[in-house]
Amino acid sequence: MGLFSAMNVGCDGLKVHAARLDINSKNIANLDTPNYVRKIPLVVATDRSSFLSVMNQMKESAFGAGTMPYASGSVAMAGVVEDPTLGEKIYKPGHPDADENGYIRTSNVDPLVEISDAILAQRAYEASLSIISITKAMADRAASIGS
Repeated sequence: MGLFSAMNVGCDGLKVHAARLDINSKNIANLDTPNYVRKIPLVVATDRSSFLSVMNQMKESAFGAGTMPYASGSVAMAGVVEDPTLGEKIYKPGHPDADENGYIRTSNVDPLVEISDAILAQRAYEASLSIISITKAMADRAASIGS
């Protein structure tokens, strides 16, 4: 994996985990909002094959010898889904969000789950930031060796 590929992996991670933190903060902010449904971010791994990988596979199939395919993986945001669990029903007939029977549904956000998810997203964000800073240090070191 080249330096730019490593930087791209780190940048993709920063974007995805920042979006995760944003979704967690919105869920926590709507903890007491009636009828609010918790949002869950979908994070997927991506696998991108390069042109070099395709050429190596062709060389291996033609000559029976080749090198390992060069592929770089990363993460991406696949979207956001709503949590299917239902919040508790509370009888509040005068509430503006009450149904025809006078019930409102509380938010299905569990603060402990959201805080745990936010901590995991923060740690993953920090790991992505470390990838970028380590790659930058490697590039600086390589540049100083050449001069």
